[in-house]
Amino acid sequence: MADNKKPVNRKKALGRGLGALLQDSPSPKERVDESTGEILPAAGINEIPLSEIQVNPYQPRTHFDKEALQELADSIMVQGIIQPITVRKLEDNAYQLISGERRFQASKIAGLESVPAYVRTANDQQMLEMALIENIQRENLNALEIAHSYQRLLSECELKQEQLGDRVGKNRTTVNNYLRLLKLPPDIQAGIRDKKISMGHARALINVEDIDKQLAIYRKTLEEELSVRKVEALVKALHEEPEETTTTTNKAELDPVKKYELGKLQQKLASHLGSKVSLKMDHKDKGEIKIPFGSADDLNRILEILEII
Repeated sequence: MADNKKPVNRKKALGRGLGALLQDSPSPKERVDESTGEILPAAGINEIPLSEIQVNPYQPRTHFDKEALQELADSIMVQGIIQPITVRKLEDNAYQLISGERRFQASKIAGLESVPAYVRTANDQQMLEMALIENIQRENLNALEIAHSYQRLLSECELKQEQLGDRVGKNRTTVNNYLRLLKLPPDIQAGIRDKKISMGHARALINVEDIDKQLAIYRKTLEEELSVRKVEALVKALHEEPEETTTTTNKAELDPVKKYELGKLQQKLASHLGSKVSLKMDHKDKGEIKIPFGSADDLNRILEILEII
């Protein structure tokens, strides 16, 4: 009886990732080099001596946490390598690591002599691209490391932003948001790298064009451990025209952070007194406070709150 079942249409994955870049042999059987007669390893899993594997010169990751490596090594000694590393063959008894450097380094610490590995075909540009994409797919990357990897994929691998988005499974807007981080001043970039501020903080700071103002808000963020929402409010205050109640004699010279704090103080005074408050200050920290009242009773109410009567 004929099978009338329709083939299942599987939804295409968003990102091509590493899989699309790795050229596997269709069969795990060994291959023979026709020119030399040499038996070459298959594209399947092979057990390869650690001494024959070189590290990836295109590896964008330069720092490996020693404690985390030791933990992985301890796990390997008990469980073995669950996920094989990936290498490419350079010549007889010489391979180059494509992905899995943590597993490679931890295997050495664990005292292994060989590791399971996939042998792939890849040129230098593909090596770089695969190393960068694998790096991006790590869970513990900070936003700046991702931004630098995106930039390298665009410049060194000659990808367009749409192609990059396909590779890493992100839309163009997300990719562009990361790339914009590279326009921030070095001090703020260092803060992202050292995880002093989050991607959310950084995205808010990007919208401040003046570097001095960016740095002023950045320093305040660190000193007062401001949330992303508070930083966004600071930035928003810079882009809004100051209200009459918070005018200054020289607006251009008033520090943006001070202007924001002045507005917050005015709000607190108004809330405390239950009345509209006008608070003015100039760049020399001189100013005045005005508290309007609607009647004698209103004045007495304000004076009582101020504990004057």
